[in-house]
Amino acid sequence: MAAERFPHSVYRRGEEPDARFSLANERTFLAWIRTSLALIAAGVALQALQFPAQAGLRLSAAGLFVVLGLIAPLHAWISWMRTERAMRENRPLPAPALTGVLAVGLLVAGLLVAAGMLW
Repeated sequence: MAAERFPHSVYRRGEEPDARFSLANERTFLAWIRTSLALIAAGVALQALQFPAQAGLRLSAAGLFVVLGLIAPLHAWISWMRTERAMRENRPLPAPALTGVLAVGLLVAGLLVAAGMLW
């Protein structure tokens, strides 16, 4: 059974964990996917709806939101695999993969929007 499941780098290791923990890990993955969609939508909305902010700063913030929205699924995948592998090998759960990058990016995007509105 494990040989048929993808990714092999996860499912060919260790023992099957309690299904509740694997399902919780999957829900976290899906929450990051929803976050990705929201970040991309925020970037598109900033430009498409002509948000009342200085154009250059608005474009920079919109681009940053879209880039963060493209990074979030990568974070979701890496974190899901690392967590699932740790559970299967009965190891402590790893620290989140890219949350620092996403947090700093969101802070910068928010500051760009705020500065664009005050400019």
